[in-house]
Amino acid sequence: MTILIGFILFVIFLSLSLIHFYWGLGGKWGINDSVPRNKNDEAIMKPRMFDCFLIALGLLIFGVFILIKIQLFLLSLPHVVRYWGLPLIGAIFILRAVGEFKYVGFFKRIKSSNFAQLDTKYYSPLCLFIGIMIIILQLLT
Repeated sequence: MTILIGFILFVIFLSLSLIHFYWGLGGKWGINDSVPRNKNDEAIMKPRMFDCFLIALGLLIFGVFILIKIQLFLLSLPHVVRYWGLPLIGAIFILRAVGEFKYVGFFKRIKSSNFAQLDTKYYSPLCLFIGIMIIILQLLT
């Protein structure tokens, strides 16, 4: 069971990482619907190439960490990383699903943009799924 959950999480993290690398390299597909927008439908942030690469690298590291945790990739990590890594990653994604109460998450107030609708339908549920799967994986390992 741990290998299945870990593999699913790895594939999700790898896919999200590849999308962010694509954006970092200048790709345009999906980028307009990936940034929160205000009531005037203006992007509230303008991610730069560096930002996309940083997120992509972080997601890839999360995926590799999952492989290490389920012992499909052998690498010795400090005890504090082995102990707190999964709970920290899970908390990041659960907090992202809850949101910051204005633009992102299940409890956002700005709900009219295309991003907001996609966030409610796909992005926040995916983050919650990731968080729950990580909690389950933590309990099983």
